[in-house]
Amino acid sequence: MSHTLTVRVSKELSDWLKDASRITGLPVARIVRDHLERAHTQELDRPFLRLVGKMRGPPDLSSRKGFSRK
Repeated sequence: MSHTLTVRVSKELSDWLKDASRITGLPVARIVRDHLERAHTQELDRPFLRLVGKMRGPPDLSSRKGFSRK
């Protein structure tokens, strides 16, 4: 590995990481790295996310004619 990343986590997350490390026998850094790689891969598998925020129109359907909640 060529880069180091320092991250502060909550006590609950730290406890979970330590438990997962103890159960799996993997170092905490490996567990974090695997989860980050999985998140990165899943992001690439969802190309429709590039469309988020590009639609025009009412913010919710209730403001369209025929969908009012009155």
